[in-house]
Amino acid sequence: MGERSRVGFESVPSALARKRPCYDRQLQIIMGQTLLQKVWDRHTVRTLPTGQTQLFVGLHLVHEVTTPQAFDALRERGWPVVFPERTFGTVDHIVPTRERARPFLDVMAEGMMSALERNCHEFGVPLWNLGDDRQGIVHVIGPELGLTQPGLTIACGDSHTSTHGAFGSLAFGIGTSQVRDVLATQCLAIEPLKVRRIRVTGQLPSGVFAKDVILSIIRTLGVRGGVGHAYEYAGDTIDRMSMDERMTICNMSIEGGARVGYVNPDDTTYRFLEGRPFAPAGEAFGRARDWWQSLRSDADARYDDDVVLEAATMSPIVTWGVNPGQSVGVGDVLPTPSDALEADRAGVSDALQYMGFEAGQRLAGTRIDVAFIGSCTNARLSDLREAARVVGGRHVAPHVRALVVPGSESVRAAAEREGLHEVFREAGFDWREAGCSMCLGMNPDKLEGQQVCASSSNRNFKGRQGSPTGRTLLMSPAMVAAAAVAGEVVDVRGMVKR
Repeated sequence: MGERSRVGFESVPSALARKRPCYDRQLQIIMGQTLLQKVWDRHTVRTLPTGQTQLFVGLHLVHEVTTPQAFDALRERGWPVVFPERTFGTVDHIVPTRERARPFLDVMAEGMMSALERNCHEFGVPLWNLGDDRQGIVHVIGPELGLTQPGLTIACGDSHTSTHGAFGSLAFGIGTSQVRDVLATQCLAIEPLKVRRIRVTGQLPSGVFAKDVILSIIRTLGVRGGVGHAYEYAGDTIDRMSMDERMTICNMSIEGGARVGYVNPDDTTYRFLEGRPFAPAGEAFGRARDWWQSLRSDADARYDDDVVLEAATMSPIVTWGVNPGQSVGVGDVLPTPSDALEADRAGVSDALQYMGFEAGQRLAGTRIDVAFIGSCTNARLSDLREAARVVGGRHVAPHVRALVVPGSESVRAAAEREGLHEVFREAGFDWREAGCSMCLGMNPDKLEGQQVCASSSNRNFKGRQGSPTGRTLLMSPAMVAAAAVAGEVVDVRGMVKR
């Protein structure tokens, strides 16, 4: 099935070209387009009476939480999955990361797992289940298997599907009813988007990571700044980033209100993809690379907005409130409600009260109870390496519960080959199996009461980590590791040199 699926994936560019006999000539004469416009045009089926675009979806990723009702809808109507070779499943959201014996103790979780297993078997969809070395968080395994490729339209019933835009794809998080639509038609109805280019320029200071960059962007533009937009991340800072770092940036586009976020593909992208199981192989890879290169935004592309941020001014960022835009540099003081825009003052006041903070206090020194390194934002091998550099030779503070949850079984195996698991265990961390874990309260890994968690995940909403009164401080994996050792929020720059 893998080989059949890979061949089908290689046919994406050629299939689209066959629909456009003048494809090569059009590519030469159409100038001034962004990657979004190019990929959008090549996947457009038609414009709907609503003004929406009906887009063909090149890759559909599914998991256990948002699919049961979608598959049931197909079954009730007697419909098949129209392109099962473009659909792939994994389990991640509700799976335990410690004790995985079936049936799960959580009856609802077991029900969702059983439903996905039954549905994938019945409808002919590949499923990487527990025990499979390809299992993991959906936004981690897609790239590492080479399923995620430049120029694709990608859909998944999870808001952080924007992660895949790091490869120069348009990746949409969708709801259960849209999961049904894609299963049945391989198409989505999407509103046209504006494009904002966000250029990050200069050298990042030591101890400042991709997570700090995206938190800085969200703090600058706001959690609703990207509504109706795609974010194109550019600039020499982004150009120098690894694919892992670019995925972290694109992952949290949705936290900034954007529908998608992407980076133009380049040599870093192509090196990452070459040789992966579902990527084109041999001569086909060279042809695909040429096509991918043609999709980059043109030098004279027009943008609806253009924002520039200086990397040198950035510092380690920590959220203090109840949305990812409520953040400060680790050495800064918390805002007062009067500092905010009038429309935001009530929200700032509410967030300070909920988090137990006072306006004007410093976030550094805040005691934590839990340290979580994981999630689709920051659970890749490079993230674990950076955290291990911090904890090596140190030990977790006695009052802190600390856990590391790799983003996939592949990441877990690679980390163990490097001995990272021993570094974490010796420092007092709990080393787990792959899953979403404490990023969200849908599995056994949850906060209790008013615990404060230093987390490398992506959301700090009220109740996000399982307790209605739990408090989440978002930060980079290195910052989480530093907080775990110190027992409080500290500046990682005082502990290691990058």
